[in-house]
Amino acid sequence: MRLFLTMLTFFFCVGCNHAQTKLEKNDSSKQPKKMNTNMDKQYDKATFGGGCYWCMEAFFQRLEGVESVESGFSGGQVKNPTYREVCTGATGLAEVIHITFDSAKISFTDILKVFFTMHDPTTLNRQGNDVGTQYRSVVFYHNDTQKSVTEEVIAALNKAQAYPNPIVTEVAKFDVFYKADEYHQNYYNDNKSQPYCAYVIQPKIEKFEKVFKDRLKH
Repeated sequence: MRLFLTMLTFFFCVGCNHAQTKLEKNDSSKQPKKMNTNMDKQYDKATFGGGCYWCMEAFFQRLEGVESVESGFSGGQVKNPTYREVCTGATGLAEVIHITFDSAKISFTDILKVFFTMHDPTTLNRQGNDVGTQYRSVVFYHNDTQKSVTEEVIAALNKAQAYPNPIVTEVAKFDVFYKADEYHQNYYNDNKSQPYCAYVIQPKIEKFEKVFKDRLKH
């Protein structure tokens, strides 16, 4: 509860600090008009690693404003890796989710709020029983704004001692995303009866639906 209240207060402040910048960017009088059949859609990308991508995919799919979530790999040296290669921990790649979201419905700051609430950012190269660099906590930022907001969030959470230990989340520039094989996509929704889904992912979804009940898709 302390973590949630700390993050709620902080993210409200972050949202206020960046509101003017966002308004300026969205001011139609200062921006060239775009020929787009979906004028109300302002799609952005976010890429996170926080343990097994099956878990993260499942709750981000349920977040209002998120258009799509893909599971895959980023942040390493091996090109077009296989899942088996990444599992060795020798590729430098992390399991990640690649999110497309409508910034008119949800901000990057709000997405970060979910990210830092729904995994443990203080355990180095580990989430629960999943151990290795491929399970590290990482934000791959797509632009300078995402970088600065992420660093600001981490610094504030550490200062507030929101967690018992310091945050070790890596903040790195996004380079390339390798989509995992199709059987890894939409994994929880397609395999709810599997033991991992029932005993590991389902409790995370229940936590998400309780904490973020006002942000669920209808």
